[in-house]
Amino acid sequence: METTPNQPRTILSAMQPSGGMTLGNYLGAMKNWAIMSQTDNCYYAVADLHALTVRQNPAELRRNIRNLAAMILACGVNPERATLFIQSQVPEHSVLAWLLTCHTYMGELSRMTQFKDKSAKQENINAGLFTYPSLMAADILLYNANGVPVGADQKQHVELARDIAIRFNNAYGETFAVPEPFIPKYGARIMSLQDPTKKMSKSDENPNAYISMTDDNDTVARKIKRAVTDSDGVIEFDPEHRPGVSNLLTIYAACKGQSAVDAAAEFAGQGYGQLKQAVTDAVQSALAPVQAEYARLLADKEHLNALLRSGAEKASAAGRRTLRKVYRKLGLDM
Repeated sequence: METTPNQPRTILSAMQPSGGMTLGNYLGAMKNWAIMSQTDNCYYAVADLHALTVRQNPAELRRNIRNLAAMILACGVNPERATLFIQSQVPEHSVLAWLLTCHTYMGELSRMTQFKDKSAKQENINAGLFTYPSLMAADILLYNANGVPVGADQKQHVELARDIAIRFNNAYGETFAVPEPFIPKYGARIMSLQDPTKKMSKSDENPNAYISMTDDNDTVARKIKRAVTDSDGVIEFDPEHRPGVSNLLTIYAACKGQSAVDAAAEFAGQGYGQLKQAVTDAVQSALAPVQAEYARLLADKEHLNALLRSGAEKASAAGRRTLRKVYRKLGLDM
């Protein structure tokens, strides 16, 4: 199941509909989703089943699911080239998740750092939160994905999916592709505007710390104007010693399609005010076409629903092929 250098990879990536996408999500991941789908066989999921490990308001969740799907499309993912779907509309995910849970050890799940972190922060410590990695493994292995773009916080989950795939293959014969985690070439790590030592997050309690993909021009300008910089006025790309300025340079460079080092050279000798104005202009220009397409997609509900139904049908057909093989290996009838 390995690919040769001339074969496209099969990619699986997913995002939870937890309410609004940030500029960090866009520059760090979503732009890459569009790029990868030009050459690879990509499956992109709105991971609504994963969102259920936290108690949800049903009406709000339903709205967030549609909004996230529309935003993914607005960010450049072409449904003719990539398979975009809502996870809960492809029941094969849940079925395979149970079969893989039966091949996952308690010790493996208890070592997951995300379970430790999340269980320490929330009161609803449910079984789904504990077995979350088995569902994530099913997301990946259902499509025989051999490439999974991840950040450092998700790498451990992909490694568990690898272990489960290898364990299953050794027990029952070649069944699953063994996935490889990778960091996309063009992704940018965007940090908080208020605390540039932390990743930009929509769950930040300070709304000035992140830029939402739906923020209007005035809001974008205000947040960047208030962004933390440094005290000496020097514009230099040095994430360790100048994290605030380096973060602004990273945002500017990612919007412009250049390196942060080149961006720093462009602003040599200028002040923070000039840098912040340039970053504001670059972010507003990047968001404008995305916001326009997002509004168009949400206004045409029937078209959006048709795209998602089509994506779910394609994903389900691919998933059934894998599931039939798994059933046969386990001695089950399908």
